[in-house]
Order: sequence, then structure tokens, then C-alpha cells
Amino acid sequence: MIFVETPIPGAFLIELEKRGDERGFFARAFCENEFTAHGLAPRFVQVNNSLSHGNGTLRGMHYQLTPKAETKLVRCIRGALFDVILDLREGSSTFGKSFGAELSAENRRMMYVPKGFAHGFITLEVDTEAFYFVDEFYAPAEERCIRWNDPRFAIAWPARPDVISDKDGNQKDFDPAWHLGK
Repeated sequence: MIFVETPIPGAFLIELEKRGDERGFFARAFCENEFTAHGLAPRFVQVNNSLSHGNGTLRGMHYQLTPKAETKLVRCIRGALFDVILDLREGSSTFGKSFGAELSAENRRMMYVPKGFAHGFITLEVDTEAFYFVDEFYAPAEERCIRWNDPRFAIAWPARPDVISDKDGNQKDFDPAWHLGK
């Protein structure tokens, strides 16, 4: 695996290190030893799968509060999506900064999302499917959501969403007391 640092410390794009021949290729998508060597979470307890039928479907920006904060490892297994992370770590020099990258079935890239980040994506093709591992169980009482177009964060999405849930689309502006569990 090739670990590519993003502009936000602790978050990585992970690319497969392919070993190929006339049959195709082989690559590891996860290795506990390599994740540990890079200081990344080496244990996952849940695997989630989402399918979005329409191009321009937005999901996010979701996260969970401590002590149920999640690390995520996200991969697009069909179609393509623009994956976005938002640093919400208190005291971080990059608090409020976002980073996005295209993940697709073709490029096989993964996004490593550390605890303390909100995460979301917008689909770039119809019938886009994402598969992601998390290191904490879903905890509805600790779940939070940042509105995709909250002016405080000015996330640079590649397009306006065509499809968005009421839950994701109707969030209020960022309020540190609620969003950070103060």
C-alpha cells in the first residue's frame, strides 16, 4: 500500500501497490502491520456498504462524538464519488479545513478518515457503491451531521447535489456546543 499524506495531518489517501502480470494484478487493501507502522487505527469492528442510484447524490457530513468517534477507511467499489473529510478536532491547527478526492472503482483509492473528522461524499456516476470500515460501532445518541453547504466551512464540492436526504439537507449552521458535544 502507498500512504499519501493529505494537507490535513492524520488523514491519508491510500493507493494500492499493484503487483501484476498477464493475469492482472494482486494488491493488499489492508495490512494491520502497515497501518500500525503509519500510526493508523489497525482494528475495525463494522463494515458498511452504501449504494446511491443517482449521479449527484450527497451523503454527509457525518461523524460521532467521543467516546464513540469513528475512524473510517472508505473505498468506492462501483462508479465514482468525490469523498470529503472535514477536520473537527478541537485544538487542531487545521480545524474547519476540508479535503476532497475522487475515489472510484477504477482508481481503487481509499480515504483514511481519522477520529474527529466529519465525512461525506457526492456521487459522480449513477449506481455508485461505497464500502467502508469503521473502528467503532454506530451510536445514534453520539451521531452528528454538518450541513454540506455550511458557510463556516465552505467545502469545495465539485457540483451541487441533485439528491440529498432531509436529514443531511436540513441541518442548522455549525454550533460548537451541539456539534462538538460541549
